[in-house]
Parts: sequence; C-alpha cells; structure tokens
Amino acid sequence: MASTRYLFGEFAIDCDQRILLGASGPVPLNARYFDALVLLVENAGSLISKDRFNEEVWRSMPVTDEALTQCIRSLRSALGDKARDPRFIETVPKHGYRFVGEVRREEMAEGPPSTASADPIPYDSAFALLWRATIGGAGAGLIGGVLYGMIGLPDAPGALSALLVMVALCGVVGILAGLGVGAGLGVAAFFAPQSRAWQVAGAALGGGLVGALSELLGVDAFTLLFGRAPSDMTGLPEGLTLGLAIGCALLVPQRESDGRRSLMPLAVAVPLGLVSGAMIAFAGGRLMAGSLEKLAEAFGDSRIGLGRIAAMFGEQDFGPLSLAFATAFEAMLFVTMVVAAIRLLQDRHGNRMPAGDVGRYAGSV
Repeated sequence: MASTRYLFGEFAIDCDQRILLGASGPVPLNARYFDALVLLVENAGSLISKDRFNEEVWRSMPVTDEALTQCIRSLRSALGDKARDPRFIETVPKHGYRFVGEVRREEMAEGPPSTASADPIPYDSAFALLWRATIGGAGAGLIGGVLYGMIGLPDAPGALSALLVMVALCGVVGILAGLGVGAGLGVAAFFAPQSRAWQVAGAALGGGLVGALSELLGVDAFTLLFGRAPSDMTGLPEGLTLGLAIGCALLVPQRESDGRRSLMPLAVAVPLGLVSGAMIAFAGGRLMAGSLEKLAEAFGDSRIGLGRIAAMFGEQDFGPLSLAFATAFEAMLFVTMVVAAIRLLQDRHGNRMPAGDVGRYAGSV
C-alpha cells in the first residue's frame, strides 16, 4: 500500500508517519497544527476558510479567531515563513489562508525509500552543517583574537599590526576547528541520519582529527623554520572534548511542540562549553591561550604575554588558575558560537536549521 508525501521547498510531509521533515531533521508540530498544515498543502493555491479549518481540523469544535491565528503563526515559525513576505502560507484578510508554495506530491510504496527521493535531504543537511559550523568557529576565533590581542600585546608602536596578526591567527584556528566539527557532523548526517549516537561521535571525531593534524603540522612547521617548537599545544584530546560538547548540545530540540522557537540549545551549550574547558585544563590540556603562552616560552623574544589574565587571579605568571579560566572561556565561546551558527543561521532560502536531531528523522541510536 502506497503512502503519500508532499514536497515543498526544503520540507517534506509524510502523511503516513505524520511527520514534517526539514533540511536536516523532523520539525515538531502538535497533532492539530500538523492537520492544519496538511489541509493547506493538500489544497495548495486554494483559499481555506475559517469554517473549513473548524470542520476538518477542529472537528466542528468551536474555534476562536485567536486559536486559528496562533496555529498559523506556529506553522510559519516552523517553516521559517513570514506573514508580510510569505513563501508558503498567505493570509487572505477576513477570509482565511492560502498555501502559495509549489507542492509536489509523491506516492511512495511500502519499504525503504528510494535513493532518488532520499538523497537531497542528507546532501543539504551535510553541507549546511559544514558551512554553519565553519562560520561559528570563525566567529569564535575572531572574538578570541580581539580579546587576546588587546590583553596580551603591549601598548607600543606596531601594536595595531600585531593585533591584526593575532586576530588573523585565532580566526584561522577557529575556522579549521569549526570546519572539522562541521565535517564530522555532516558525514554523520549523511551516512547515519537517524542516529543521535553518530551525531555526537561525528562531531567529536571531526574535532579530534583537526586538533591532531593541527598539532602535528604546527610542531613540524616550527621545528622546520626555527629548529624548535613549543610543547603541549592544542591537539587531539582538546578537539575530541569540544566536538563532544557540541554534539551533545545539538541533541536539544530547538522548537517546542507548538512550533515556537526555544533557546535551550544555546542555554545548554554555555555550561557544556565551560565544563569541557575546565576538564581540558584540569587534565593538563590547553587551548589558544595556553598554546600562546607555550609559544612565548619557546621563543624568548616573543611579544605575547597574558600577564593581565594572571593578575586577575593573583598570579605572577600564567599559572594554573589563569589557564583554567582562559581554557573554560575559550571552550564556552567556541561551543556556543558553533551551536548558535548551526541553529540560527539562515540558508539561501531564508530558513533556519530545523530543531531536534541533526539527522533526517527522530534520532534512534
């Protein structure tokens, strides 16, 4: 027996499973709002009056104008649509609503979905995760570069150019870190779209791989150019830990059941980042600030100094407390920025990443 699926934009409605799928996962809707969306989509281009919503969605139960308005508002939020410039749901004042998006109907036979119908969503999901995580990492790197440049560089001629160098250095490191995490998430979303476990593992492995490669290439480059290299730079363990924190934060749904946006992913990302940074510091690891301090130790003429951070904790040099604080702050900044970029940035159609799992369906391990 065939099941019906409606495709519009980057969304798909599976009527048999009663689920709305976005570019990278299911979009939560309660049963009544889902019925209202199906009614609109099935009758795309036609005006749906309040009376018809009352009859087919609310089953002839009395429905107020406010209840219907809230329903449409939640649907628009779930679809990333706007009332003033609708891509999908248009308001017909005093009469009702009309679905104006282009809709394609598919009849799917029972069994595994065909490759042709399943491929676009994983491809879109993987690419979206890659570039959004990269942008988030770049943002974290630039912010960190500005802060460390202002704190760690002397007030002397050439300070501005030194600040720009610091910002560029931290920005490149942030881009590479975000790229690694995004690549890991993208691979997991493409090959295992239903698995939460692979989402977390992909983020951790991607971060760890970039950390290991960066440490290896960085040490080799310093040794080749200067005959010696700083020890204990950021590497595999730090990348694994940050990627793990990001993967866990992305498990938190972004929308409530009625389609309203939730800030819970960001609220979870902040403490996860702080905890992961503290774990890195107490395990003897280090992120950007710690690596910069090691760089300054290896090269005595270096102008880098983080004494202002040390002074905050009564330390003469960049000691354990300073390292723990800087590492926790950096981890929080990176994790939060990457999660925010993945969840909040818009794609080329103006839609944000749907809530829930990175995978295409509800995550089953």
